[in-house]
Amino acid sequence: MDIDPKSRTPEETYKLITGMIVPRPVAWITSLSSNGAVNLAPFSAYGLVTHSPPMLMVSIGKRDSERKDTGKNIVSRREFVVNVARFEDAETVQASSAEFAYGESEVERLGLETVESAVVSVPRLAIAVAAMECRLRDKLEYSDVDSIILLAEVARFYIRDDLIREGKINTGELDPLARVAGPNYARLGRFVSMVG
Repeated sequence: MDIDPKSRTPEETYKLITGMIVPRPVAWITSLSSNGAVNLAPFSAYGLVTHSPPMLMVSIGKRDSERKDTGKNIVSRREFVVNVARFEDAETVQASSAEFAYGESEVERLGLETVESAVVSVPRLAIAVAAMECRLRDKLEYSDVDSIILLAEVARFYIRDDLIREGKINTGELDPLARVAGPNYARLGRFVSMVG
């Protein structure tokens, strides 16, 4: 089947692209709203930009033609934390994607605890075994695009001690959550090493 995206609705193209670009890592983002409430939401349009300096990108869409809370918070405060969700967190990650009123804390509603970050004002999730404290570097917006693309520099990494060996993270033990099409999640399977 040969499909011209211009012949499809945004919802239809969303289903196609998210079904092909898989698996996607989940950026489980904490940010602070204007009233100081800790906002929590997952985003799977997210990835590595560069390692020197360490930078990442996250694309945040709109809801009912208005910027989502996380996007508002990051653009306003210029700081956020990407918490690495684990496979065991899938149910909570999905629950944190529900619509809440602006300024209402998903963290409080879900009974989650936070921990003070090292260099940004936004806290990280206490259950996160790895996290990146980020500062906004730039945002890209286009008149014909329904999302904003945020480019951020990682100001500090947090990794639980037992997950790092010789400077490398043990991905198998990290057991990161992956997103596939729809409200469906996966975990990493077999690893193949090409060293040597």
